[in-house]
Amino acid sequence: MHMNQQMAFSLHSRNPRIVQSFARNFSLWSMKKDPSLESALSRNRRWVVNNQLKNIILRCPGQVAKVRFIQNKFKTLDLQGKALNWLKKYPCCFQVYLQGDEYYCHLTKRMMALVEEEESVKDMQEPVFVERLAKLLMMSRNQRLNVVKLNELKRNFGFPDDYLLRLVPKYPDMFRVVNYSGRRSSMEIELVDWNPDLVVSAIEASAQKQGSEPCFTCSLPSTWVKSWERFHEFNATPYISPYLDTKGLVDESKEMEKRTVGLVHELLSLTLWKKASIIKLGHFWREYVLPERLNALLLKHPGIFYVSNKYQIYTVLLREGYNGQELVHKDPLVVIKEKFGELMQDGLHEYNLRRHLVNLENKRNKGMVLGRSYKGKDLPDLDEQGDRGSLFDPEERKRFYKVLFDDGAP
Repeated sequence: MHMNQQMAFSLHSRNPRIVQSFARNFSLWSMKKDPSLESALSRNRRWVVNNQLKNIILRCPGQVAKVRFIQNKFKTLDLQGKALNWLKKYPCCFQVYLQGDEYYCHLTKRMMALVEEEESVKDMQEPVFVERLAKLLMMSRNQRLNVVKLNELKRNFGFPDDYLLRLVPKYPDMFRVVNYSGRRSSMEIELVDWNPDLVVSAIEASAQKQGSEPCFTCSLPSTWVKSWERFHEFNATPYISPYLDTKGLVDESKEMEKRTVGLVHELLSLTLWKKASIIKLGHFWREYVLPERLNALLLKHPGIFYVSNKYQIYTVLLREGYNGQELVHKDPLVVIKEKFGELMQDGLHEYNLRRHLVNLENKRNKGMVLGRSYKGKDLPDLDEQGDRGSLFDPEERKRFYKVLFDDGAP
């Protein structure tokens, strides 16, 4: 089954209308590929799984996990291969040891130092999280958001996994949890008090700094003549704030389109990596008054958004958020996660070096003549050369990328 069909099927019981709508409206389409943004989508593919493994280990008693337990979690992550082999590939992150006839794993000192640093950043960022959550609620139609839907995007916005316990009860003058229907899946976060100081979008804030009228920016090469012409025509009409009440706007009108583009722009501006799954954004069609054919609307504005179906996952990026494949402004949490990625690479290089030296010794013992040698950074990534559970196995790669963009993450 096609991956998007699988995703749609898994969501069918949750919201049949939106799944049918997306299945009907997500036809085959393409946008001219941007190599830098495509690269940005595929970076840190191992980080997602290792971050999930880190969280699993931290939740275990004494922060020590049986490798057998992690192996079972591998199955729930839809990954193949042996967990023991995977953990040993990152000796800077995971410490594996044998006790009796059972393998155990805990985080290394360097990894724990990053965990503590991440928690410290989360504590310092709490006012940012509170403001971000308030903005999300203020853009919604009734100043309420479904908890189940929001949980699917909470990591995109940098929210802690326990934000419902850490943030919402701590600020009763701003948020409350309600359930007007009584169903468990209908639990919502509701805005208690409207703060006019927060009703300033990223575009409006930028315009205030520059002393100009708020408008969108276009990040396309000058050779895209027709796209530039359409952008100028679209940008010529007044900017409509995503915090504006939509009751006075007519469906499918130019004004509603302007407001919707501004809303998606603002949503992406609030994310850590300035990107999100189009399907997950579409779950909020009722709360944010989004059009059924959200993908078609985004494709009409290639100077503002970059739409990709890399790995057959529909994702939208905010073009102005990137300079090449790098984020223009990095959230403190992104900086920490990049440190995590660097630690992973150190461990993987150490693992590859050991593997290379072992293979070299085996070949020498067999009297084989080596045709090439590797030094330092030229060492091949043995993790990607046919090892069991490799990410370059076609079937596993499909599963891995599904995990990567489903949540993950970042």
